[in-house]
Amino acid sequence: MTLLPVDAIRALADQHQKPANVLFQYGTAGFRTLGSALDPVMFRVGVLAALRSKKLDSKTIGVMVTASHNPEPDNGVKLVDPRGEMLEASWETHATNVANAPTTDALIDALETLVKNLKIDLSKPAKVVYARDTRPSGPALVASLEDGLKALGADARNAGVTTTPVLHYLVRAINTKGTKDSYGDDTEEGYLEKLSSAFKQLVAGKPALPPLVIDCANGVGAIVGQKLARHLGNSLELQLANTAIDTLGALNNACGADFVKTQQKLPPSLASVLTPGQRACSLDGDADRLIYFYLDDHGQFHMLDGDKIAALVAAFVVELTKSAGLEGKIQVGIVQTAYANGGSTKYLSERLPVKCVPTGVKHLHHAAEHYDIGVYFEANGHGTVLFSPETLETLSTYQPSTPAQSTALTHLRNLTNVINQTVGDGLSDMLLVEAVLAHKSYSGVEWNSLYVDLPNRLVKVVVPDRSIFKTEDAERRLVSPPGLQAKLDELVRRYEGGRSFVRPSGTEDVVRVYAEATVRSQADELAFRVAGLVYDEVGGDPAKRPSEFL
Repeated sequence: MTLLPVDAIRALADQHQKPANVLFQYGTAGFRTLGSALDPVMFRVGVLAALRSKKLDSKTIGVMVTASHNPEPDNGVKLVDPRGEMLEASWETHATNVANAPTTDALIDALETLVKNLKIDLSKPAKVVYARDTRPSGPALVASLEDGLKALGADARNAGVTTTPVLHYLVRAINTKGTKDSYGDDTEEGYLEKLSSAFKQLVAGKPALPPLVIDCANGVGAIVGQKLARHLGNSLELQLANTAIDTLGALNNACGADFVKTQQKLPPSLASVLTPGQRACSLDGDADRLIYFYLDDHGQFHMLDGDKIAALVAAFVVELTKSAGLEGKIQVGIVQTAYANGGSTKYLSERLPVKCVPTGVKHLHHAAEHYDIGVYFEANGHGTVLFSPETLETLSTYQPSTPAQSTALTHLRNLTNVINQTVGDGLSDMLLVEAVLAHKSYSGVEWNSLYVDLPNRLVKVVVPDRSIFKTEDAERRLVSPPGLQAKLDELVRRYEGGRSFVRPSGTEDVVRVYAEATVRSQADELAFRVAGLVYDEVGGDPAKRPSEFL
């Protein structure tokens, strides 16, 4: 019986000691905190990734070192399961426990307990592929990760500096290589070739769209975006902006998808670049989010967020399934969170089934898997389209009876290749959007007019303990603190088209308040009044009560 290589683990773990009084938590986005605090976590994640691979019969596990849309001093790490999906939920707890073992001895005890309880066969080889984004803290953290992989003798492959979605793609491509479910060549080049080839076929014969400006958030999307531009050639001209990957402090700073979504304005760096009517989009620091926008003829900014992308894409997919003669054979559904704009929910629910789930990609992804074709986009621009194995089989074997059905079927098949189905992917989603715009002959104006967004406001309230806030109904209603939801209901009733919900953050001691109303000033007022109720509930000092809440 093979035993845990305790001596190797001990020798390397001693070089990556966990500081006392620091607690790490594996959440939806993995571990995420200041890069300077992550050294011991990275070592332990390396060990854990190897054990996860052994547990899953030597399937390749992915590790991504990134903090996505967070500011540059932050960094993080997440594990990717064999089909390119997020880490199985039960292992989030194992990861948290292992990361928080206070000493090397405690770490070895935790690992031996894990191996015993999960019956992990340590004689199995471990295979791991890993990558990082462009953060300055990345190389040192990768070195710590490599020590963890070395301690378990894992067969490790360094995919270098690339986007999070490319790493997810690589994991599935490696694990499906040579099978009937082959996902593509297991290289970044294979990813670029798959997406660009499918896109070219989708837009063949369509009038070329004007150039697209891409705000790369001064992150790794600039590197992969530049390569994608070369692959696309004349089929789509990309104009890359915010590509300063070597400038300290530039990453996600006054640019990127999170800036555009939260500030609801143009990145200042694009003010002299963008002309009225020109389409533009923003990626985030690791290129897994996408937000579109444009300036109208009066120079007014208009944002096309994840809700707008979902509406555009879902309607197009429904249209194609009908045109292909597959209506009734393939069910298309859409998954949203409570943050989805009420205008989008109304528009979509008139066209296809809509399900609301708690915030977090894992909830959206899991729910989307229950449809034949599941579309999910968070309002923040993270999302994708999932085709079930049965649907992929139907698309490959279905015999169309007319030329129109044949054309629509070909488009659907190409969509399955232009879409990165493992995870939300800013560059893949961008090609998807561009393909739909080409088919519909839409500019940003026509796209934006599919429905009108209800004015909304997002406010956060710092609280001493977020754990006292408990929710139900996909986080749309509070069950604790008791009585607070009734007060919120009474407040919301005073506003026309009013909607508001309160939910605790998953990563910090704040409570997030979202509010909508038919008029902008009313949405703002409702958000701040609800935030005031929350502030009073947690016994905030009246003298420090933020004036905006009044």
